[in-house]
Amino acid sequence: MTLPKLILLIVAVVLAVVAVLVIIVAVVLFLMGVVLVQPIGSADRALRARLELPIGLLEGALDNYRLDMESFPATAQGLHALLAPPSDPVAAQRWSGPYTDESLLLDSLDQPYQYQYPGKRNPQKYDLWSLGPDGQDGTDDDIGNWPAGM
Repeated sequence: MTLPKLILLIVAVVLAVVAVLVIIVAVVLFLMGVVLVQPIGSADRALRARLELPIGLLEGALDNYRLDMESFPATAQGLHALLAPPSDPVAAQRWSGPYTDESLLLDSLDQPYQYQYPGKRNPQKYDLWSLGPDGQDGTDDDIGNWPAGM
């Protein structure tokens, strides 16, 4: 075998090895993408569930409060109205709380749940929401008791 043919053979072998390595790297990167994207979406869904569950529990507590007090707490009273009787003696006789545990007033990010009555998004009822991971009110990551997209 002559030297030029040997060099061409070596170059061909090296190119074949590089092509195989590129294919292997591409497959590994694809698999990593599939593996990494799934848990990220799962983590977002898990956080959303951890923020939504107490909202449902607080809605039940607010409904019980309304049954006793004939109205939901005013915005100024906030969710703390679920924990202690009102200062008005007549209203205090109707109050049969506490309606919830104080620990439920903070979301899983240790931020207080927000409350407004009457609600802007639920004008016949109230708005109850978490500020979400960014801690800012009125952003897309807020999670509340209103239909999605509101």
